Amino acid sequence: MTREERVDCLIAYLKKENSGYDTLQEPYDYEGKRRLLRILMNVRFPMEISEEYVVMQDALLREEAEEKGIVELEDISPIGELYPCTTIKNVEKMSLWRGDITRLSVDAIVNAANSQLLGCFVPCHGCIDNVIHSAAGVELRNECAQIMELQGHEEPTGKAKITKGYNLPAKHVIHTVGPIWRGGNHGERQLLIACYRSSLELAVAHHCKSVAFPLISSGVYGYPKDQALKVAVETIEDFLLEHDMEVTLVIFDQETWYLAKEKFGELMDTIHIGKETYYDQ
Repeated sequence: MTREERVDCLIAYLKKENSGYDTLQEPYDYEGKRRLLRILMNVRFPMEISEEYVVMQDALLREEAEEKGIVELEDISPIGELYPCTTIKNVEKMSLWRGDITRLSVDAIVNAANSQLLGCFVPCHGCIDNVIHSAAGVELRNECAQIMELQGHEEPTGKAKITKGYNLPAKHVIHTVGPIWRGGNHGERQLLIACYRSSLELAVAHHCKSVAFPLISSGVYGYPKDQALKVAVETIEDFLLEHDMEVTLVIFDQETWYLAKEKFGELMDTIHIGKETYYDQ
């Protein structure tokens, strides 16, 4: 079966699940079909999925992951190897990387989720929540739904949950709900610190030795990027004083990259840069 035939079969399966899609016109080109598949995956509510679908979907997503290029942790040099940084602690355990977090082969990547913890339902939205769920497959939303059903209420800001990584190179996804910026006088800083600490503590509890973070809340939630970066670095470095773990802070956009460059000086001129990707965190 060719890749396009696989995409056709997956689209047909998802359309069959919902009679409202009967009149949905399918594109003729592969790119259009692949976009339609992502749309149908994004809007699909959590429900049972057939083994036949899972096998086809997983083969497609893993093939795409290989094509994007899987980045191993050893491909990213720790800050301490690149720059004799004296103002930041534990530089041998921290690294910075600019690129697509779904390419990283680590024990866990962190997802900046919403309080429903079901992923983004907006078709092809640019947020990291949507990107992670799209790359992992529909199984991720199903597992999140099971967790939330057992919990019985929305996930509080600053807390975190862990799931499998499914078709991601990462073994796990840690989902945390970041604070919405409301001027800085409503406990946002403490809630953001709690996001990082909750995620790191959950990683330790599940024996994760490597974790990759986006810059939580710095996208649509409006947390100022410079302040979000400061909270991230300080919280991670303090946590690493007591724990043996490798932590990568993933930067997606150029603005934040320059802010990081100001913070770390000439370090950023030599640090590894992945394929440029723009996501909302």
